[in-house]
Amino acid sequence: MPDTQAESSSSPAARKEADEHRFASHYGSWALIAGASEGLGEAFARALSDKGVNLVLVARRKGPLDALAEELRTGSKVEVRCLDGDLASGSFLERLWTECNSLDLGVVVCNAAQAPIGDFFTREVGDLNRVVDVNVRAPLLLLRGLLPGMVTRGRGAVILMTSFTGHLGTPRIAAYAASKAFLRVLGESLWHELKDKGVDVLACSCGAVRTPGYMSAADNDPPGTLEPEQVVKQALRALGTGPVVMPGFINRLATCMVTRLLPKRAAIVLLAGSTKRLARVKDTRSVQ
Repeated sequence: MPDTQAESSSSPAARKEADEHRFASHYGSWALIAGASEGLGEAFARALSDKGVNLVLVARRKGPLDALAEELRTGSKVEVRCLDGDLASGSFLERLWTECNSLDLGVVVCNAAQAPIGDFFTREVGDLNRVVDVNVRAPLLLLRGLLPGMVTRGRGAVILMTSFTGHLGTPRIAAYAASKAFLRVLGESLWHELKDKGVDVLACSCGAVRTPGYMSAADNDPPGTLEPEQVVKQALRALGTGPVVMPGFINRLATCMVTRLLPKRAAIVLLAGSTKRLARVKDTRSVQ
């Protein structure tokens, strides 16, 4: 049994170092975060760097990515590599495979997302293609390229950022909601496939989160809106406990209500009311 008296009397710095060692030795010394330039991706980068994990940060926007990397290198003393590119590009995915398969890759966070807002029949075909390319195809192929190495090493973790909207049809963000349902089912399936191979898979089903993309599209905070740091803390804590985590009590309560208690028609009508205000946003929100 651990020496609890020694642990309780150790300094905060010693406890932090021990936590860093446990996490990196259990999963691996590197993490890949797709969609890392802001919001949840940035929060994952900060939390994992605090655990002493080196980072590969991926996003389309080079400036914010480089600024975050420099801050983390200075503050957490971890190694940070930045790869700016478009996850919709097959050649960029191959570049990520090559970069990451040479590392002791322990954690993969799939956070990048494309979210066209508005009635489905009014959206540009290009917007809808990007939903498939970024939200579905990219994580599917990225994991296919990286999981064999993690299985060979016998350790690792995957976090797929899904959404409350992935549990039920959600008008005005129909394509986004459908893509999040895909990721949730993918996460549940891979959790069982890989749980005996040393790789923990988790689908993180979020409600409203105060990310820059969400705050620019919404005109108020619904009850239960979380900070990115809260979501990340609960997701990392849930690794190894099951296929899905739903951060926040209100998020869990709302999910239970719309999936189990309400008739489906009533639940969809309720969600339509909550997304009605988003229809005023004309551009496509992207988190990469």
